[in-house]
Amino acid sequence: MSAPTHTVDLTRVVAELQRSLPGWLAGRRWYAGKQGKQGEGQHPPPVEPVLADLLHPGDPALVQLVVRAGRRGHEEWYQVLVGVGREAAGAPAGNTLIGRVPEPDGPDLLLYEATADPWLMSRLLARLAAEDTDGRVECHRPAGAEFPLGLPARVITAEQSNTSVAFGDRLMLKVLRRLVPGPHPELELLTALERDGDVPSARPLAWMRTTDAFPAGPTTLAVLQEFVPSRGDGWSLATAQAAECVGGDCASVAPLGGFAEESRALGRATARVHTALARQLGSRELGPEEARALAAELTGRLEQALEEVPELLPYARQLRTLHQDLPELAGRGHRLLVQRVHGDLHLGQVLRAPHGWVLIDFEGEPGHPLEERRRPRPAVRDVAAMLRSFDYAAHHALFEVLGGPSARRGGRPARRAAAWAVHNRRAFSEGYAEAGGADPRRSPVLLRAFEADKAVYEAVYEARNRPDWLPIPLAAIRRLVHERPSAA
Repeated sequence: MSAPTHTVDLTRVVAELQRSLPGWLAGRRWYAGKQGKQGEGQHPPPVEPVLADLLHPGDPALVQLVVRAGRRGHEEWYQVLVGVGREAAGAPAGNTLIGRVPEPDGPDLLLYEATADPWLMSRLLARLAAEDTDGRVECHRPAGAEFPLGLPARVITAEQSNTSVAFGDRLMLKVLRRLVPGPHPELELLTALERDGDVPSARPLAWMRTTDAFPAGPTTLAVLQEFVPSRGDGWSLATAQAAECVGGDCASVAPLGGFAEESRALGRATARVHTALARQLGSRELGPEEARALAAELTGRLEQALEEVPELLPYARQLRTLHQDLPELAGRGHRLLVQRVHGDLHLGQVLRAPHGWVLIDFEGEPGHPLEERRRPRPAVRDVAAMLRSFDYAAHHALFEVLGGPSARRGGRPARRAAAWAVHNRRAFSEGYAEAGGADPRRSPVLLRAFEADKAVYEAVYEARNRPDWLPIPLAAIRRLVHERPSAA
């Protein structure tokens, strides 16, 4: 890249972004305004810039932009890192192109998604290393944290709610897209796990925040952490093993797909993380009133889901009963302990590193309010979510074997898929108990309530995005409301 050759007119750049961003945002996977039933919410409202900071001048330049979008009273804030470069400079185009600023004496200035530009990302990394805290955007590092510069950058294309940029095999920068003022859960939890010591998570190395763009206070914009080299995430590894089993090849590997030992190890890793979070951030027992409030929260989510997914209506009464069982437990003297948890745990949120499983992405469910994501929860909530993920992995393998979710269900492949799910759910629970976590099978009422809550969430998601997959969470709900309590 060349040295700076022109001065960016930030006012003109922001004016063009305000015009072109609404249409561009609608095509981003991380833009929440398009959620809802198919065909609804596809037209984003105008955006209003609340922060525009020139992080690096020159050609190309790097602009950090935060915009407010949405109806009054329902606003959302989004971050976009914008590259500003002349067309002749070879700036990226295609689906990264946001807009153009006409230049009277030369080629247009291209405005594009800067995370796709390795050189600009290297400039951003250097800014993080400098710990600049004087501007509207501050850069911070934990005491003693060091990291190398000059590493090649590449964007991780599988990201959905945020955008991650890897630097070689050493660093990972998570650029937050939908911003919420206040302490960021991932930064909080990674910092706590780092304090605890040898815990299967990534070390936080730096972060960016703004202190004056939001009236509610400091807001995290990006988090730099260690890169975790791995053989793959849990979802890809589990579904590959499950497909072998469902396809009839269980006997050629270990019983039921050969993933059970990995599932057991994953249970141990999850328990270690929960233990460390409780040690660093505390845990406490819920009183009867708080238990009733927790049950009311679960019921409230159910009532909203019933309005959107009528297929849930036949199970509504039994699901409400599962929630009502929680305060009855507290009333009978059963200890309901709560603590900080992962909040969105599934097979896609764990990596199989050479030394074992590593949990990642501790921000919770991004679409939920920050207060809710930071609220202490029973640790079994994470366990229930992971058990649901094993069920999904088995069904995904079944669909691969049968040729899709609409293919004929039943028969031997379906029985193999069900057996694989039961076997690995049991192994995960056993591993969790072995590493010192409370055995989830000894709290069947709690486990059923949170597994059902997760299945209801899945039903809403599938109804909105993949109607052919809706039978998966519905089958789980049918099992949970009719079978005797069981962890598997």
